[in-house]
Amino acid sequence: MKLFARRIKTLPPTEAWEAHHCNELVLVDVRERPEWRTGVVTGALRIPLHELSRRIGELPREKTVAFLCRSGHRSLLAARHARRGGIDVVSISGGMLAWSDAGLPTSTPTATEDSRPRHHHRSAR
Repeated sequence: MKLFARRIKTLPPTEAWEAHHCNELVLVDVRERPEWRTGVVTGALRIPLHELSRRIGELPREKTVAFLCRSGHRSLLAARHARRGGIDVVSISGGMLAWSDAGLPTSTPTATEDSRPRHHHRSAR
């Protein structure tokens, strides 16, 4: 019996950006929709933390998934949840605050991107 779960690996924003840019991992932003207006990482999936349980099937199983939030707390929660589902995960340390401090690129979603519902496919169980 394990008394302590193994820790979630964290990556600094610069390493996460390089790996994302090289298509070595998938970024998932778990902030809430209104937070996206402050900037998003281009190419990141956007799945608010409260939707993760029902949208877990959207996460790839063939690559590492790196979770990102505002400061790093919610991304750890998301990573723990996804890891229980058998997904290889990391959490981006410091979240979007550290991402911005590192001068890494972000974009602002359009009003349409910000408000449209996400369509997803249910995985067969």
